[in-house]
Formats: sequence, structure tokens, C-alpha cells
Amino acid sequence: MNQFSFYLFWSMRSPYCYLALDRLLEIRERFDVEIKVRVVYPLAIRQPDFFKVRASKHYRSYNLLDTQRWSQYLKVPFRRPVPDPIVQELSTGVVADQQPYIHRLTRAAELATQAGKGMEFLNHVVRMLWDGSTDNWHEGDHLSRAINRAGLDGKTLLERAETDVDRIDAAIAKNEAAQEKAGHSGTPLMVFKGEPFFGQDRIKLLIWRLKESGLRARNSSG
Repeated sequence: MNQFSFYLFWSMRSPYCYLALDRLLEIRERFDVEIKVRVVYPLAIRQPDFFKVRASKHYRSYNLLDTQRWSQYLKVPFRRPVPDPIVQELSTGVVADQQPYIHRLTRAAELATQAGKGMEFLNHVVRMLWDGSTDNWHEGDHLSRAINRAGLDGKTLLERAETDVDRIDAAIAKNEAAQEKAGHSGTPLMVFKGEPFFGQDRIKLLIWRLKESGLRARNSSG
């Protein structure tokens, strides 16, 4: 195990997770650090009344503005997935009882992390969902092919995501409990030595803390 590691709590529905992806991959490439992905269900699943009752009336409009702005600033291709991984009436915030996409998607991500391919899964699957290149990602072999590109057997992994539900969901529940213990319920959440860094705009601060603790660039001598 590398001397340096941090946890990355991740939601497959979060646009801010996607916007953080390239910078997190760059950290792993440049520095001698391990990123331990811990997948959680989106807030709409964990707290379905959040958008209906607790969120500000400006939440969605500001989110749409801010994510577009960040994508332009970062020069990252960006479009919300088609279809949205969460079935939700956006005008009212009501989350549908039946969710045909997000559980399978999140369970697949958890299986990938258990296989040691968490970041590879995010790199290929999340990019496919959010970069605007793929319509109807849930149909055909879009998802399995993206998983294949991550170095896994997409067909087998997706079958397991449908049949090994209880064990996978138990693992995800442990991730969610660890996220709460770390001090924040949002994503992306990076946790280094128990210190939480919430949001894609905290990545520079995370790097500062890692370096302050002695993080070295890969192939650094001395």
C-alpha cells in the first residue's frame, strides 16, 4: 500500500463529481498517492425529500448555471446524462418510487472498486455518462463497453450487479456510514487522515494538505 492515500466518496449522479474527475486522475498520475473510491447512493435516494422539502427554491437553477460555468472554466465537455440516472420530477423535486437506473449503476461502480478498478471505472463510465457523447446510455451495450474499457468484463459485472444485490448494498451502506462519520454527506468528498474536503473546488486545498504532509511526485528522488 502506498504511504499516502485518501478516500474519495462518489455519487454517480453528481455533476460536480464528474467535473472533478480529470483533476483527481491527474493527482493519481502525478503523485505517489492511492485514491480509494467509496461509492455512495445519491442524495435523492438517501434523502428523497431533500429536493422537495429541504433544498432552496434556487437550488436547481443555480446548480444548472454553476455546473455549466465550471465546465466552461475547466474546458471539460459537459451535458447531463440522457436519461438522468435518477427518475425525478425536476419542477417539483419529487423522486419517483421506481428507480430503474441508479441502483444498477451504483452497484456496478461498487463492484469495480472491489475489483481494484474504481478510478478506471469512473474514468470511462462517468465520462461516457456526462461528456455529452452518448444518448440513451442505459440501452444497448454502451455501459458494458465502457466497463470493458476500464479493464473489467462489463457483461459479467452488470450481471453481478443484478444478482448480488444484498451484499453490494451492504458494502455501499458501509461507505455511506463512513462518509457521515467523516463529517459531510455531499460528493465529491475527499478524506485524508480523517480530514474532509468537500467539493470539486477543494481539490487544490487537498493537494496542499497532501504536500504539507510530505506527498512526493512520482519518480521523485530523495
